[in-house]
Amino acid sequence: MKTPASLLEQLRQPEATGAWERFVSLYTPLIYSWGRRVGLQDADAADMVQDVLVTLMRALPSFSYDRHKSFRCWLRTVTLNKWRDRRKMKALQPLPCDEGLEDAVSPEDPEAFWESEYRRHLVERALRVMQSDFRPATWQACWKYVVEGRPAAEVAAELGLTVGAVCAARFRVLDRLRNELAGLLE
Repeated sequence: MKTPASLLEQLRQPEATGAWERFVSLYTPLIYSWGRRVGLQDADAADMVQDVLVTLMRALPSFSYDRHKSFRCWLRTVTLNKWRDRRKMKALQPLPCDEGLEDAVSPEDPEAFWESEYRRHLVERALRVMQSDFRPATWQACWKYVVEGRPAAEVAAELGLTVGAVCAARFRVLDRLRNELAGLLE
């Protein structure tokens, strides 16, 4: 079976409607949460999301993924630039405590914070988007076994499956997650 191209590669195709829908579904909540975290009101955060997505729609068809560089750093830079543009445009007053998007991180290790926040959000969002791609029993088996950390035998008994079916469900869902996020977490 041929492995599907990564989402970033799919976005380079002219008629990648499904890939764009998936991309928007994965990244809109993350970009929005970054905006809210720095004090933007709901409407302003939503507007910033739109600005970022328009920029990405223009840039991603010609974007060439380089494994030596980070997509998430590029996305953060695009988001920071849009946030700065919005502040300049609206001549916003400094946020309380003069905290901005650059400063809304742990002072001890800001890169670790951004990395953790990015990974957590992207995996959580990808799982939500992917859930409808699996039969409910497959999804529940994987969720209970992996996320809830319950023993395979217990999950199998609860769902009326074999232990092998629970392990196979785990493999299918996690393999799909790896393929879905290929190039996005490196």
